[in-house]
Amino acid sequence: MSKQDLPRGDVPECVIAPLVREPLSPEAAAELAVKLKALSDPARLRLLSAIASTATREACVCDLSVGIELTQPTISHHLKVLRQAGLVDSERRGTWVYYRVVPDALQQLSLLFGPTPVL
Repeated sequence: MSKQDLPRGDVPECVIAPLVREPLSPEAAAELAVKLKALSDPARLRLLSAIASTATREACVCDLSVGIELTQPTISHHLKVLRQAGLVDSERRGTWVYYRVVPDALQQLSLLFGPTPVL
């Protein structure tokens, strides 16, 4: 039976998320909370997705405002929160700022919630 065939709520006994494997240290919990809090806002989640879904995994701030109905200062604020959380990095090129995903940060989050086999 594949994972998609399982009824909602049923998880095979051989799969468990690393989050429940052992208690998080206070430091790890604080670090992860910053990232999760940053992603808890729909606008920030959309911005991160917009950056991550580009072919180069980076986007100019001028391109990110397309399709997101927020003012430029609000978008800049959300990008600042994502940058402070360590989810994106930025680089100024002339008059524009380019944002790129921090792969290690996304990998850390995916491992946190991703299934891992129980041995």
